[in-house]
Amino acid sequence: MIPSDILEKILRAGTFAASGRNRQSPVIIAVTNKKLRDEISLWNRKIMGTDSDPFYNAPVILIVLADKNVPTYLYDGSLVMANLMLAAHSCGVASCWIHRAKEEFDSDEGKLLLKKLGISGEYEGIGHCALGYSAVPLPEEAPPRKKDYIYYVD
Repeated sequence: MIPSDILEKILRAGTFAASGRNRQSPVIIAVTNKKLRDEISLWNRKIMGTDSDPFYNAPVILIVLADKNVPTYLYDGSLVMANLMLAAHSCGVASCWIHRAKEEFDSDEGKLLLKKLGISGEYEGIGHCALGYSAVPLPEEAPPRKKDYIYYVD
């Protein structure tokens, strides 16, 4: 489990992601309850068509959704995901972006969960940020970047 002070740092970083016209269209659902985490894993598993845990047994799942009525919602939510992952890395916590949040929260189960949490509006799932401590040491260096990644224009 991620200590609560570290989790709060990661979550706070997510709230400072840039957003179109500073409308802050995303919301973050921090799932630390194992029963709910396992239920969401099951939804994701069914969509993915697998029997294994798509969250890699991570104890914490941060679900990012964004208000579909805001024109920049997809970008806003993606920036939140990036901030969460960068903050996690800086705190020594492993993270992984897991997809299928859109399908989960378009479903009746997902809509019911939002209602139970008191989240109203037209939200689309952007992604899950799975957080935990890696079972294996992380690589010392990142894989090489592709040769033609950057183009300079003078």
